[in-house]
Amino acid sequence: MEHEHSTLVLGATGGIGGEVARQLRDAGWPVRALSRGRPPAEAGLSWVRGDALNATDVMAAAQGCRVIVHAVNPPGYRHWGDWVLPMLENTLAAARAQRALVVLPGTLYNHGPDAGALLGEAAPQHPLTRKGAIRVAMEQRLQDFAAAGGRVLIVRAGDFFGPRCGNSWFAQGLVQPGRPVTQVRQPGRAGVGHQWAYLPDVARSIVALLARRHTLEPFARFHLGGHWDADGTQMVQSIVHVVGRHGGRLPRVRAFPWWQVRLAAPFVPTLRELLEMRYLWERPVQLDNQALRTLLGTEPHTPWDAAVEATLEGLGCLPAPAVVPPLAA
Repeated sequence: MEHEHSTLVLGATGGIGGEVARQLRDAGWPVRALSRGRPPAEAGLSWVRGDALNATDVMAAAQGCRVIVHAVNPPGYRHWGDWVLPMLENTLAAARAQRALVVLPGTLYNHGPDAGALLGEAAPQHPLTRKGAIRVAMEQRLQDFAAAGGRVLIVRAGDFFGPRCGNSWFAQGLVQPGRPVTQVRQPGRAGVGHQWAYLPDVARSIVALLARRHTLEPFARFHLGGHWDADGTQMVQSIVHVVGRHGGRLPRVRAFPWWQVRLAAPFVPTLRELLEMRYLWERPVQLDNQALRTLLGTEPHTPWDAAVEATLEGLGCLPAPAVVPPLAA
């Protein structure tokens, strides 16, 4: 797999990792993907059996790769404190051996209230949450790696949604996957903006940046503007509109049951993590993508309704298209 564009994707069975792997493949990059279990049927990807927690597996999978996309996360927010940093260290060791650039899809979790409402790439990182502190530690280790001669690309984005988004606020908080949308739960208050990111757009942005990787700083960070819901109601309105366009009964909009989450959080790790992120629904936090637009000229952006429709279809929330029998000869 010796090639200037050879890439290893860790987390290719997940939402952002899988989307980046597919977008790189479609752009003609040789892509190797690490999987602990049986890999999905993704044509054009070279699957390798291994575990991101196993340093030997990662080192072997990275042989000949010039880019390593670190998009692996513990499923369901479990074991974050125990697994996240060791997995990153395995990636960094492999990147040192191969002289590979490391790509990290980043989040808003790094930033606390002191960062302000519009965040540039150098905004303060003083998180109030455990997951945010881990994210800060990850970026610090990447910065140390770059200072020692490595190369890093961090692309921060808002809450993911998309046809294969896996664990996400869209799928876990707003609708119920695999069921018709009869109600939409609204986590925030009207008037409070929220930052969303459509996975295919995020992946296209990463591919465009990687195409220019030789011109980037050794420690490069970019923010995506994504889908900014300025008043906190556009995402919900788009879901209602798309469902209605597909002939379904317009869903009811209800407030997200935060009180139930609070009661169950001590016993359910996923709910505990959702509760910890509530602050992002209580105040507007927007990413400034000026640096990205300056470099690329524009940011890939799918219109709201098209992105929401693809997401609902991928989650099995829209009726299947009617099959019209062929006319008799």
